[in-house]
Amino acid sequence: QVTLVESGGGLVQAGGTLRLSCAASGLTFSMSAMAWFRQAPGKGREFVAAIRSSGDSTVYADSVKGRFTISRDNAKNTLYLQMNSLKPEDTAVYYCATKVGTVFFMKTTQYDYWGQGTQVTVSS
Repeated sequence: QVTLVESGGGLVQAGGTLRLSCAASGLTFSMSAMAWFRQAPGKGREFVAAIRSSGDSTVYADSVKGRFTISRDNAKNTLYLQMNSLKPEDTAVYYCATKVGTVFFMKTTQYDYWGQGTQVTVSS
């Protein structure tokens, strides 16, 4: 059974930083592409960033490029999202997701497993 557990969310002022973590179990983590998505109140779930299973390739949404960094530690079965220069519009529930296979995609429908989410709130 695949389980993804996010942590690290919270309340932060605009311009601040947060680091999200996603602990994975029940899968061959080093062979699984991973991604972060987010969902703001009243909006659909949107892509944030993704990383190839090996960690050597990443992709970001334009809205977070240059501010967020996705990374992974395959020895610890953990995915990370370092978020710098946070803005109020980054406020959302952040989800990690994984799929069978090594290559990442950017659509929610292409991911097989999801965590329960962690709330990030950025005050102005």
